[in-house]
Amino acid sequence: MKIKKWKKFALTILNKIDNSILDIEVLLSNVLNKPRSWILCYEDYYLNIKEIKILNKLLIRRFYNEPLAYLIKKKEFWSLNFFVSNKTMIPRPDSEILVEQSLMKIQDNTYKILDLGTGCGNIAISIAYSKLNCYVTGIDLFPEVINIAQYNANTLNLKNINFFCSNWFTSILNQKYHIIVSNPPYLSYKEFLSLQKNLKFEPITALISKNNGFSDIIKIIKYAQNYLFNRGWLLIEHGWKQKNMIQKFFKRYHYINVQTYKDYNGRNRITSGQKYY
Repeated sequence: MKIKKWKKFALTILNKIDNSILDIEVLLSNVLNKPRSWILCYEDYYLNIKEIKILNKLLIRRFYNEPLAYLIKKKEFWSLNFFVSNKTMIPRPDSEILVEQSLMKIQDNTYKILDLGTGCGNIAISIAYSKLNCYVTGIDLFPEVINIAQYNANTLNLKNINFFCSNWFTSILNQKYHIIVSNPPYLSYKEFLSLQKNLKFEPITALISKNNGFSDIIKIIKYAQNYLFNRGWLLIEHGWKQKNMIQKFFKRYHYINVQTYKDYNGRNRITSGQKYY
């Protein structure tokens, strides 16, 4: 079967999926290990039986709305490619604001930075890649997630980053950081149910938090004080409707210079505060 014939067949399967043509070309590119430009130029290339079998399996998974990133096992973030699996959340463009704001707070001297709930390591690695003079630590609860983050750091040959397992701060002993960043779970169970179609393939532990989505955020804001140097910064990603409550929590625990930043869609997404005493 030629590429153009399989594309036509695939389009009938994914006719209700947004951007289905792009998805089909990405799947072809991934399976054939060719750039999309090649796929477009060589539509008369004959797919062999093995290639068709792999493509059809991926096509069915995409039909059931499994994210493309999980099918091809990679996602671009901060102009870097990250290996992902269904053990980790898929990096999203809005989280680049967290990286951007963190980098703006780093001076020329060597900073120590902590990423809480690192997932595939996209935030920690993006900071480490951008600031080779800084030392970045990423923590996550699950060993298999830490292995993925470490793999992504090794792929980029980064020497200024390390990862280990910790339930938030529990395994971080006698350490202080200039910056702590986190994209923690912040959905309530009710919010998760309303978004379940889009999120059902992603790890639920990285999405839902108790206390109407605030439990983990409150814990981080409260205890980060013990792990920040004086004048150190805490930056947290959160739901776009949570701004007012997040700012209240920062101020309750005596952070100064509290400010919220918008994501690429103009929604309140990142709040930062500075330790002062």
